[in-house]
Amino acid sequence: MSDRKTQPNDTSVEEVIDRAVDERRRDDARDVLDLMQEVTGAEPVVWGPSMIGFGRQPYTTADGKEHEWFAVGLAPRKAALTLYGLTFYGSNEDLLKRLGPHTTGKGCVYVKRVGDLDRTVLTEMIDRAWRENHQPG
Repeated sequence: MSDRKTQPNDTSVEEVIDRAVDERRRDDARDVLDLMQEVTGAEPVVWGPSMIGFGRQPYTTADGKEHEWFAVGLAPRKAALTLYGLTFYGSNEDLLKRLGPHTTGKGCVYVKRVGDLDRTVLTEMIDRAWRENHQPG
């Protein structure tokens, strides 16, 4: 189905989190991991060396190739905790205004400190993204 280099694998979620640069990032990653698991009801899967995903989101690119990705996820990066799937196609603009300190990329939200975010808003963003993106299969 996909020639994509980033694929799900058997790396443990804890191993990915343990590789984070500092204790605060590891704690934030565990906090969001628990929240995503609670909201989605799904088990996390490691994708590539450093992304933790929930669910599945198949898609077709403009050239007709089919790919598989996760519906929502996170990665404890050095610069920020990256949250995937929360802003596809400009979604959640209303919630982003109330989330707290963050920056965005295509489909991603970057946060320095999870404790600075409005948890109710973050929970709603994850729930919306899960309902819109996840395709059981």
